[in-house]
Amino acid sequence: MTQSTTILPRILRLALVGGIPLLLALLFLWAGGWLAPQRLSADKLVNTLQHGPGEKPGFRRNHAKGLCVTGEFEANGNVSSLSRAALFAAATTTPVTGRFAIAGGNAGAPDYAVPIRSMALAFTTASGQQWRTGMNAMPFFPVATPQGFYDQLVASKPDPATGKPDPQKMQAFAAAHPEAKAFGAWVKQYVPSASWAVDRYNSLNAFRLIDKSGQSHLVRWSMVPQQAWQAISPQDKQNKDFLQQDLEKRLAQGPLKWDLVFTVAAQGDISNDASKVWPADRQTLTAGTLVLNRTVPQEGGPCNNINYDPLILPDGIAASDDPLLNARSAAYAKSYNRRTQEEAHGTSGANL
Repeated sequence: MTQSTTILPRILRLALVGGIPLLLALLFLWAGGWLAPQRLSADKLVNTLQHGPGEKPGFRRNHAKGLCVTGEFEANGNVSSLSRAALFAAATTTPVTGRFAIAGGNAGAPDYAVPIRSMALAFTTASGQQWRTGMNAMPFFPVATPQGFYDQLVASKPDPATGKPDPQKMQAFAAAHPEAKAFGAWVKQYVPSASWAVDRYNSLNAFRLIDKSGQSHLVRWSMVPQQAWQAISPQDKQNKDFLQQDLEKRLAQGPLKWDLVFTVAAQGDISNDASKVWPADRQTLTAGTLVLNRTVPQEGGPCNNINYDPLILPDGIAASDDPLLNARSAAYAKSYNRRTQEEAHGTSGANL
């Protein structure tokens, strides 16, 4: 029997003596990992994320470098049979506040040095409901579980002596998480694009759309660009801020658009493993068009204080059983709390 499985019975016995307040307090500590130090908690995950090169107080622990955008989502009604969410109803327009970013905790990282890019969006309906989603420009996640992600962070931490990850640690990680091999193969053939505007962003995790009768439909979604793809240029590789400058230039010339495309799972498709792609022949439905028309620096911008928690969902969208979702939600909350406290204490000039 593990330590964590013996803790709850002890808590219950203590509750008989100390009452419900003590029970609630101990449950809180247990959920946070305080009573089981070997258990992976949001604190432990965020601590590992934040101790990287270029990490600054007041900035996000991951995807620290980014840019705010604003616009709207124009629904066409094609998904309203699968979801009762108001924002999918035909001819509905929903305001959107978003953020483009590059992965990592270094807010000063060169854009060309980071292969993973992200798009985060917060939709706010007329009734005040919100849908927040964080998507990445990669086809699948490297690992299947929060523990796997933590193990990857630890293994890939640069050795102070070489500035590079320890090959033995990386080999041990690969042996323990064979699902990561597919992601490594993808990275090797990956060619960065010239712009955030031409990337496709994927939910990676599965979710469920809930229709008017209460039926559930397993899906993943993507933002598919209407702008033509372009590869990174030699000039881009010399400009550490080329992504931000490019987006500002493009939006000064007119709106940028993406189609919101849902992929509907078939019988037997995996709901709880973001490292596995679904077959290419699955049904897809275009729910409408994301139209972005303005960019704003993130310091003091509208995306500045938004926590793009993937579990903030409107009626008509629900989480799947993917374990990464709860881990993402908890880590995002922990990161948000830390950076806002840092700003309040004046330890940073920017709260990102």
